[in-house]
Amino acid sequence: MSRNHEECLALLEQIRWGGKPKCPYCGSTKATAYKSERRFHCNECFTSYSVTVGTLFHKTYIELQKWFIAIRLVLNSAGGISVRQLAKEIGVNKNTAFYMIERIRRAMAEEPELLQKVMQMSEHHS
Repeated sequence: MSRNHEECLALLEQIRWGGKPKCPYCGSTKATAYKSERRFHCNECFTSYSVTVGTLFHKTYIELQKWFIAIRLVLNSAGGISVRQLAKEIGVNKNTAFYMIERIRRAMAEEPELLQKVMQMSEHHS
């Protein structure tokens, strides 16, 4: 998996917004992109946001490419992947792996469509 964090963010923007940033706070599509980072400034409610707001990736410091792999592993392993196995697979500690599995399971109930699209996209692009 050669994709870096930036490319994963771009992919996630494509999945969630189809290329047009949309403010998660007020729903406006009038935004200015920050040049230095993949964030946007809403020109209507004046908050700044990135594509991860309101998703399972929000406020996590784990690179998105690790999340994408984790999602694939959690969703594709019939009996569920163990915390230790996931930790080893993506190079994080057991606490992080546990936290990721919890978030992914919650997302399976709350945002299944997003997970499906991440799975599809990451399979095509890896």
